Amino acid sequence: MIFDTHAHYDDHQFDDDRYSLIESMTGNGIGAVVNNAADLESVRSSLELAHKYDFIYAAVGVHPENVNELDDEKLEWLRDQSRDPKAVAIGEIGLDYYYPENPDRDTQIMWFKRQLQLAAEEDLPVVVHSRDAAADTMEIMKEAAAKGIVADIHCYSYSPEQALEYVKLGFYIGVGGVVTFKNGRKLKETVEKIPLDRILLETDCPYMAPEPFRGKRNSSLYLPYVVKEIARIKGVTEQEVMDVTMDNAKKFYRI
Repeated sequence: MIFDTHAHYDDHQFDDDRYSLIESMTGNGIGAVVNNAADLESVRSSLELAHKYDFIYAAVGVHPENVNELDDEKLEWLRDQSRDPKAVAIGEIGLDYYYPENPDRDTQIMWFKRQLQLAAEEDLPVVVHSRDAAADTMEIMKEAAAKGIVADIHCYSYSPEQALEYVKLGFYIGVGGVVTFKNGRKLKETVEKIPLDRILLETDCPYMAPEPFRGKRNSSLYLPYVVKEIARIKGVTEQEVMDVTMDNAKKFYRI
């Protein structure tokens, strides 16, 4: 069975077939899914999905693109949601400097740190989004590690050397469809260099579908293609990849 550690099944792209797709998963080798929130509304919808299906869990947090909706009162509301029995992490949170229309860097950093502090206070792991923000993310996550926070560096896109630094901090690296791309050389090298016991399988669906579905809507049902490529890179069996990454995810999310 496969554990999809990062999905967005509350996304509107699943509106037509969300429940039939989810209900097909356990019969197709998907043993567990964590639905990650990106804003306050998706915190609610992620928890709703988690309560509807035993094998779905929720990560609750506000993505850097959406941190302008946060204030002190809403952060306390988020704390309350994080205490739900089906909430297993604070996420996805982090930094995204790619789009100029995103909140300014100081605002992103402030809310990233405050959500990390929330995770520390509630004793929860974190799911970290980082895009075009390698140096700031590393600096902040070194501080987080010193507080005992455990992190998944989701949809990893930086160098193999930085991945090894994160592994030394006790963190996990999220690997999805990009590892199957012909131009996914950096991620392939990262997978080669880091230990299998620090890799988490993820889709980030409906985005980032693997080959041969690149550009189409992604789902957990495509994760076997990611498993196959990781097995090829690591020189191990696909079963070993599934078994080890399942154990990794259960350990990370404490399931």
